[in-house]
Amino acid sequence: MRILGITVPNEKRLEIGLTCLYGIGIPMARRILDKVEIPRGKKAKDLTADEENKIRGVVESMTIEGNLKREVAGNIKRLKDIKAYRGVRHMKRLPVRGQRTKTNSRTVRGNVRKTMASGRRKESKT
Repeated sequence: MRILGITVPNEKRLEIGLTCLYGIGIPMARRILDKVEIPRGKKAKDLTADEENKIRGVVESMTIEGNLKREVAGNIKRLKDIKAYRGVRHMKRLPVRGQRTKTNSRTVRGNVRKTMASGRRKESKT
């Protein structure tokens, strides 16, 4: 089954398989399946053409994939343009949502892990 050019895995249950689309998580996938009245445990390969079209219709009416990515990027750009605090944090590539930076933001700041032993010189035997 393909939705918006993305293949939904055939072997996974639909509530998990639909999460391969950007913007759809498990809760949203469950809501979609409940809306079209398809059991959550059903696999994509077992769907009829009518069921596929129902799912496709609901998903295509939502903002997902490229449009959602564009919207999120636009929101971040707006914050940067108006020099909001969150926008400045995005510009500096620092954590945006209030996390501490003294110790924990290695992945965002790009600091490589340094242990106590790595900075010391080993005594060489002469």
